[in-house]
Amino acid sequence: MRKEMKRILVTGACGQIGTELTVALRRKYGNDNVIATDLKQETCLPEGSGPYHQLDVLDADAIESLITRYDIDTVYHMAALLSAVGEKNPQLCWNVNMNGSINVMNLAVKHSLTRVIIPSSIAVWGPGTPAIAPQETALHPTTMYGVTKVCGEVLGDYYVRKYGLDVRGLRYPGIISSEALPGGGTTDYAVEIYYEAIRNGRYTCFVREDTRLPMMYMPDCLKATIDLAEADFADLKHHTDFNVGSMSFTVAEQAAAIRKFIPEFEIEYAPDFRQDIADSWPDGVDDSSAREEWGWSPSHDLESMTRDMLEKLRVRFETGVLV
Repeated sequence: MRKEMKRILVTGACGQIGTELTVALRRKYGNDNVIATDLKQETCLPEGSGPYHQLDVLDADAIESLITRYDIDTVYHMAALLSAVGEKNPQLCWNVNMNGSINVMNLAVKHSLTRVIIPSSIAVWGPGTPAIAPQETALHPTTMYGVTKVCGEVLGDYYVRKYGLDVRGLRYPGIISSEALPGGGTTDYAVEIYYEAIRNGRYTCFVREDTRLPMMYMPDCLKATIDLAEADFADLKHHTDFNVGSMSFTVAEQAAAIRKFIPEFEIEYAPDFRQDIADSWPDGVDDSSAREEWGWSPSHDLESMTRDMLEKLRVRFETGVLV
């Protein structure tokens, strides 16, 4: 049976995905019905677009206060430290990603919330994963971020079985956005390359030209997240670990796609510690479970994404939104 969402709390609302997700949710459910929160004191969202509160997800009392104040029934828990940032401070990464998620799920049980969405990531995989990662395979992450995402998937499934809590999640590939800068992940190069192509006409990439990873354009990411959240629970055989795919390409292929629109674009390569992380992840994913259980289907490929990204970024630079 499908239960409707009425009052939504978003953690990490100023993150790369959280920013645009909050806007999309407000467009769908109404500004006042989507409560945005982040660790930042000042909102990143348009002024007057809806309620915003500074929130540390490690503060369970503060989360509970917002749940009761706004009569929250659904939480999109987007707050997390990502892979590259997490490797610089693994203990903080564990604390934020795991204890923040536990706080949200415990409060969801306590207050009988309708639904909790906690995204996972391609970082759950590691060496030995097939080039096209199946839905069911061994999980051996090489980063603390990946470790926390594996634990989050398993913990979410535990709350489904133990408490009957409706927890859902999908394994995000690299997400590419024209609206929000990346936040310290290994796939950040796939976003930065577009910004630098417009800004400087050249880019120095921190992974090799033959690095191939699964990616997704932000409009498809938002669609996947909301579609999963709105799916009928009775149709779901999986809950917290859905593979979602869209496209896979190498950095060289992405640079070639950019040159179709900016022929003079130049790229150099200077691999750093993130290369080892990228090498531990699969080239693509088998998302047949998501397609069968809740009708997932992406809309963008590399060329259509590149065209749209460059058009939108050019306008943002020309109007002074970006410098």
